Amino acid sequence: MKLFPLILFLVIFVGCSKKTPKTEELPQSSETMEQAEIKINPLKNAYFGETHVHTSSSMDAFIGGNRLTPEDAYRFALGEEVIANGSPHKLKRPLDFCAISDHAEYLGETYTLMNEGTPGYDDPVAKQMREADNYEDAMALFVKYVITPARTGGSSHPDFYQGQASTMSGWRKNFIATEKYNRPGEFTTLHAFEWTSAPDAGNLHRNVIFRDTILPEIPFSANDSRDPQKLWAWMQLQIDQGSTLLAIPHNSNGSKGMMFPETDIEGNPISQKYANMRQKMEPLIEMMQIKGNSEVHPLFWPNDEFADFEMAYSIQDYSGRKFEKRNYVRYGLERGLKYEEELGVNPFKYGFVGGTDNHNGTPSNVEEDNYAVGSHGYADQTAENRTKQAIDGWATAYDINPGALTGVWAQSNTREAIWDGLYNKETFATSGPRMKVRLFGGYDFNTTYSDNTFVEDGYAKGVPMGGNLTNAIGKNPQFIVWAVKDPIGPGLDRIQIIKGWMDRGEMKEKIYNVAVSDSREIKADGTVSPLNVTVDLKTGDFNRDKGSTQLLTVWTDPDFDASQKAFYYARVLQLPTARWNLYDEIREGVKFPKTVPKTLVERAWSSPIWYSPKK
Repeated sequence: MKLFPLILFLVIFVGCSKKTPKTEELPQSSETMEQAEIKINPLKNAYFGETHVHTSSSMDAFIGGNRLTPEDAYRFALGEEVIANGSPHKLKRPLDFCAISDHAEYLGETYTLMNEGTPGYDDPVAKQMREADNYEDAMALFVKYVITPARTGGSSHPDFYQGQASTMSGWRKNFIATEKYNRPGEFTTLHAFEWTSAPDAGNLHRNVIFRDTILPEIPFSANDSRDPQKLWAWMQLQIDQGSTLLAIPHNSNGSKGMMFPETDIEGNPISQKYANMRQKMEPLIEMMQIKGNSEVHPLFWPNDEFADFEMAYSIQDYSGRKFEKRNYVRYGLERGLKYEEELGVNPFKYGFVGGTDNHNGTPSNVEEDNYAVGSHGYADQTAENRTKQAIDGWATAYDINPGALTGVWAQSNTREAIWDGLYNKETFATSGPRMKVRLFGGYDFNTTYSDNTFVEDGYAKGVPMGGNLTNAIGKNPQFIVWAVKDPIGPGLDRIQIIKGWMDRGEMKEKIYNVAVSDSREIKADGTVSPLNVTVDLKTGDFNRDKGSTQLLTVWTDPDFDASQKAFYYARVLQLPTARWNLYDEIREGVKFPKTVPKTLVERAWSSPIWYSPKK
């Protein structure tokens, strides 16, 4: 008797339109009806949010103990307390927007796992997944039913999978929650899913994010294809049918050389068609997440004094991964310039976002002193776990971090404005703190600014981050760069601009210190004397006397060559603070290996501006 209503619902749902029903066809909640006033700022505000988080609708998260639903995750993003990983938990500050990106591959399975009476609910394997209550049992199930199929191309679904109808039901469940909690002007939810391709255990995952409610009946999964080109072809089909969407590649540090490749997944040389489609579908890349920072690695950038930051060194202890220069975003940006010379198109013309890949259903739980529940279920549930256990075959728990945050400059806190800001790359990533960053490039700016008139000039006389500058004969481009500290964090140390360029087919780069705190001077060789700032290792408290609340400068490239293609992005560094493991040691009395750093220099990255010699 219990099965009939569900089966009837699935039959009706399978027979409906290929697009998800519009919002007005769904049950409306009081939350969706009570909308805040939508405030429009033509000069744009910075909105902070999550682009990469998993709930119990992701089977790996479910196996790991996560029982928070998409609704719970949205409530958490709004600042409400939830029971996360067995403990009451809440954000220190609510988010402005959130995209829940559950894995497309197992949406049907988790629908079955969480809905008593559905076909397959009483299957022995489903029962094992629900009843796993410890790390060892959960990891065994995870390896057998998630990791092995994903990385070997084996059977893509466990036996209790009920087919496409259950996937549609799981997708619709996420759709309903996302509609329920969207509050234009106050809090934005974005429909999304993760495409989880991992050929030979190389991370080629993408999050796909939609602008509105014109969605496919089911998402595209790695079970359909592990080839990014097939994902882009599917995305083009959705565009042809009225959808508006984009894809965001994940942490490239685990891609085993495949994120910025010389050949496609079939071994063919990168073509102009490939480059065009990739640039169209993927405007952004995830600079940092729980599994590490993907900007640079000190092995390959030894002259970058700030390169050794959240490297997640132990990722090379799993799945045959090894560190390679071509796994890092700065290399990808430079290789993109070279492809542009070779093909006429830059396939890696990426703006920057940050995410978590949190599997507890707790979006943007990124504060170092608020990491008491970990991020990956039983694997790092307690401080003791975090001293020794591994995260899903990726890295040791103490090697990972709480994750990163996305900042978007947008005229309003609405789906359309947030999505457009993402697509236009007017974004910045932070390693967790809510620093704000702006970068403009142009030719007729003032030499200095003392107030916010720089924003008006930035738009009127130039382009914002994510934009393109062309040659203005006889003029060197100027860059306005501004940053303000996190209101609850330490002061800013400095702003740097990282330049990459092509010189007769050779990729080159340079780091410039352009604005510094505490009245320090930038020396003739470009270096800056460090501040003598420490963190109290007994309390975790940071220095509150030094550093700047705000830094603002207008910078002109002293090495500019109008004939060379180039990109410029800003990196903002704040003063040192305690890393999450120091708080574990202080609160819980545990001990981490001596090699684990107790402090860190948090940072933010603006999306690049690209310069082209074309007039």
